Amino acid sequence: MQSPEPSSPPVLLNIGGKKYATTVETLTQREPDSMLAAMFSGRHMLPHHPTTGTVFVDRDGKHFRHVLNWLRDGAIPLMSESEYQQLLREAEYYQLLGLTDYINERLGWKKVDSSEAELTRKDVIKCIQAQKVRFRGVNLSGLDLSKLDLSEVDFSYACIKNTDFSCANLYKAKFAQVEASSSSFQNANLRECEFIGANLQESILDGANLRSANLQDACLTRCSFIETDLHSAHLQTANLTSANLRGANLEAANLKGAKLSGTNLQDANLQRAYLREVDLRDTQLTGAKLGGANLLGAIR
Repeated sequence: MQSPEPSSPPVLLNIGGKKYATTVETLTQREPDSMLAAMFSGRHMLPHHPTTGTVFVDRDGKHFRHVLNWLRDGAIPLMSESEYQQLLREAEYYQLLGLTDYINERLGWKKVDSSEAELTRKDVIKCIQAQKVRFRGVNLSGLDLSKLDLSEVDFSYACIKNTDFSCANLYKAKFAQVEASSSSFQNANLRECEFIGANLQESILDGANLRSANLQDACLTRCSFIETDLHSAHLQTANLTSANLRGANLEAANLKGAKLSGTNLQDANLQRAYLREVDLRDTQLTGAKLGGANLLGAIR
């Protein structure tokens, strides 16, 4: 029988006076782009205590146990809001992007609404030159971000009211829970974007490419989607009250439970669309194509 290979020696840490023992694998595998992973990647010479062999980091030792548990198991216990805020500071210091996202989602993080944007167009252009770009919770209200390549950028929980994204490339960008009322996405590429729970009230999306985009539970009241491509889009329980979708392509889109009171769907392509449990009594459907649409339980 072959004996198992010896495991690597434990890594001994002194975090603000508190001692911890872990492994290189724990510090590097779950968050490979973090500062901790970089420190213990083997590329850097770290100062060790001459007697104990510990590596000292001048940070809050109390919360580092939660950092280690996150790196080991991918979870942290329920905490009070103030404790989450303290742990968030540590996660940001160690550049633990996954943990930062986790805490922000637990907090339901939203920046205080303000008319003044925190960044300029030039700031955004500098940021998007990096590989991973996140504007989570950032106030970008009123900025002109038209024609920029913002593909796969994370805007979740941001405030982007009155922001101009017209003709921008936003392929696979994330807009979960954003405040984006009265913004312009005219002719933008929004293919496979995520707008779950977003507020897009009175925004302009005419001519945009929203193929396979996820707008579930989004507030889309009085939005303009004239000739917008929403092929295979997810619009379950979205609020489209008084929205204008004249000539829009909604083929194979999922509108189950969507609110369509006063919605203009004139000349829209609704072939093979999923319209179960939808109230269509106040919806304008003149010239709409409904061939193959699933209307089971719909009120007409």
